[in-house]
Amino acid sequence: MDNLKDDAPPARAYIRPMYDFAPADSADKATLHADLIAAADAITAGEADAVANMANVAALIWQFLPDLNWAGFYRMVDGELVLGPFQGKAACIRIPLGRGVCGTAAATRATQLVADVHVFPGHIACDAASASEIVVPVVDGERLIGVLDLDSPVAARFDEADREGLEALVARIAGRLG
Repeated sequence: MDNLKDDAPPARAYIRPMYDFAPADSADKATLHADLIAAADAITAGEADAVANMANVAALIWQFLPDLNWAGFYRMVDGELVLGPFQGKAACIRIPLGRGVCGTAAATRATQLVADVHVFPGHIACDAASASEIVVPVVDGERLIGVLDLDSPVAARFDEADREGLEALVARIAGRLG
């Protein structure tokens, strides 16, 4: 306790966060997605750890895009999708290729835009509150890294603007995710 002095300066009350991203105050999806892509590009640049990058991107999606109840990644591990970093309620841990929305996106390597998950053949209900979903495959070259999965409690929440924005996001950072 010898190093404590009565005349020592007070501790700083506020330390600026390392990253301070915020979406524009806009209902325009193109603007939100452009801001999200810029933030994800900045936060993953120079970071080699795929899990850290997935975690930060999932957090940014959660922060930037409204009306979500789940946002995150499933990673391709030994021929199946395995839960990766996410925001939201606890989720299914393993998904076989071709099963549910995520497994279908991985097997076909095509984005799945589902307005009503209750009518999707083989839908896996990790959260009963989910009404719509979009899943974008994460591919680097020829290698399937996994999928980006977003769920919403709002029916038909996702549209072509979301598809375009999320596919552009994944294309921009896929090499940093696996």
